[in-house]
Amino acid sequence: MIDILIVEDNASFRDMLQATLQLEFPLVRIATASEGVAALHRIRQKKPDLIFMDIRMPGKSGLMLTEEIKRLNPDIAIAIITNLDGSEYRTAAFAMGADCFLSKESVKAEDVQELVERIIADRRRRQ
Repeated sequence: MIDILIVEDNASFRDMLQATLQLEFPLVRIATASEGVAALHRIRQKKPDLIFMDIRMPGKSGLMLTEEIKRLNPDIAIAIITNLDGSEYRTAAFAMGADCFLSKESVKAEDVQELVERIIADRRRRQ
């Protein structure tokens, strides 16, 4: 069992990603947050194994939030998932500690499924 947190201010995209994950991985626990303060609160309640993080959100950007989360919890996997697909955003995301970068415009359900399966396998090896 792994815990996933989706940090996304676009409710329809957040709901679609959550539904896709729940369909493919019915035993995965999924929490959501629409901005950084709520995300940090959720992380304090139950540390997720994987976070899907948007870049552009109200308040703190996903890049700044990624850096903060990785500094406090380096073992949490963070996948940036955004419309901002320029190389400067990819470079910044990895510099802030992101483990993966996905473009909302080109990501496929199989890409998300593969990422989650990799995280599940990694967690099993650690146990």
